[in-house]
Amino acid sequence: MPAAGDKMSWQTIEEGLSMPQSNWPAWWNFELELCAHLQDRMIDRGFSEADLRLMMEDADGLRVGSRGGRWVIATTHLGDAWEVVVEPDEVDRVIIVITAYKETST
Repeated sequence: MPAAGDKMSWQTIEEGLSMPQSNWPAWWNFELELCAHLQDRMIDRGFSEADLRLMMEDADGLRVGSRGGRWVIATTHLGDAWEVVVEPDEVDRVIIVITAYKETST
């Protein structure tokens, strides 16, 4: 159990496990590659590559995406909840960032 005030990072995968970010998949430490779709969305959604890198650093959740091979990262940006969709490429050892968006409540 983390001490009071400690930020506990977790991941949610099919088994529903929780663990510190340091135990996330090995690809978590790969370099980021920004796809063209993301670059267009960055302008529309008002964030920069530097903002995205901070969102990745501050990630506090990870789950399997609905599309095969993709993962959804829970994070925050300017105090709001955001999700970043990524596709790890273990051959080239990069994380392809597909898109990022502010979470909306339904």
